[in-house]
Amino acid sequence: MSDIRLRYAAFSDVGLVRSNNQDAGYASPHLIAVADGMGGAAAGDVASSVAISHLAEIDDSHAADDLLPLLRKAVNDAHEDMLGRVAENPKLAGLGTTCIAILRSSNKLGMIHIGDSRAYLMRGGEMKQVTHDHTLVQYLVDHGQLTPEEAEHHPQRNVIMRALGDTPGEVELDESIREAQPGDRWLLCSDGLFGVVTLDTISHAMAMIEDLHELGEHLIDLALAAGAPDNVTVVLADVLEDTDGEHGPSQAVVVGSAAHDYRRPTRGGTSAAARAAKLTAGNNSANSANLATEDSANTKTSHKQRFGLAGLTAALAVLALLVAGCFFAYRWTQSRFYVGTDSGRVLIYRGIPQVIGSLHLSSPIEETGLLVEDLTPVAQDRLEQPITRGSLAEIRDVVENLKSQVVPDEATSSPSETESSPSPAAPATPSANSAESSNSSEAGE
Repeated sequence: MSDIRLRYAAFSDVGLVRSNNQDAGYASPHLIAVADGMGGAAAGDVASSVAISHLAEIDDSHAADDLLPLLRKAVNDAHEDMLGRVAENPKLAGLGTTCIAILRSSNKLGMIHIGDSRAYLMRGGEMKQVTHDHTLVQYLVDHGQLTPEEAEHHPQRNVIMRALGDTPGEVELDESIREAQPGDRWLLCSDGLFGVVTLDTISHAMAMIEDLHELGEHLIDLALAAGAPDNVTVVLADVLEDTDGEHGPSQAVVVGSAAHDYRRPTRGGTSAAARAAKLTAGNNSANSANLATEDSANTKTSHKQRFGLAGLTAALAVLALLVAGCFFAYRWTQSRFYVGTDSGRVLIYRGIPQVIGSLHLSSPIEETGLLVEDLTPVAQDRLEQPITRGSLAEIRDVVENLKSQVVPDEATSSPSETESSPSPAAPATPSANSAESSNSSEAGE
């Protein structure tokens, strides 16, 4: 078989709802990858950029037999990196990311996948989904509990059963070796695309638009037109026959992930090779949103937030109940604890944040005395998803950490307002008007 090469492009957009970009994408002659971070504004961008940075370290020519071992090692190194970061900075607890990557050796492709980001392959005019979602609803579809149509609109369609994050233990990946053929077109994307744009629409665009830059822009625009409630990241690669030995540009393209100031969406335009990607992760954030192809770098706004790893524990418990239907599974859920919110209050719950029919798998057990509105923006973002732990002591440590993130009251010396009122026991002498004083302050963000 003749030699092949990849023509590639990568795109990422903040979407219309999220406050920062927690997606990350990577494309080069040897490697394409997408990671969709989760865990709140303080952690999701870190997780996705860490995953991409470790994958970027293997962006080179390799023997076909080494593809899967290299990908596996890169993911495991990213996992250890995340565990270390959380140990050093507990505010990152709960971080995680999906991860999908394809590493090429000649016409052989090694693929790894975890989470719900997807890979699609268009071959011979037909497009098919190559990856299998690691989600609760996909499990229910596989076991006949839901139809694919019901899964598309299920309220728990974003509960992920497997992800790369700070959960100890072995990372369970889907792995495969595939053969690339000239004319193949690959699409890796986060759920910000396929979650709002139909497969028929995506397939039509993939078949009709030849230029990758135009195609990537169009797919992003389709997501934006559909409301783009999440970040949108698209990585494209065409497999070309390389009969003349022209291997094309070797510059890697890195897109997505939040800038350091997660409150300020940014626009940037730098492409980077693998070494630059590693530097990016060292700063706990990826470059500001990039839109680039192999021939040029073009900017586009990037932004995102997603579901925390609470979904992992929750989904496993729900599956245990569905499959086993036994008392012991329920007892296990009641050995878990999490911090959640109710009417603006921060509470400790026993159980997991799931409901099956009329059965609630959690109940509040302690008031923390904290109000969501009193916390820093970072802490508020963390509480958008439940923070789970395996013991009451651990969850109380989380609460103590949250208490350290209460915004100081700047009006500490304001005198309280008093009002005069006649006293029934007072002597009948002329009463003096009591002084009224009030003071208020506004704490700016």
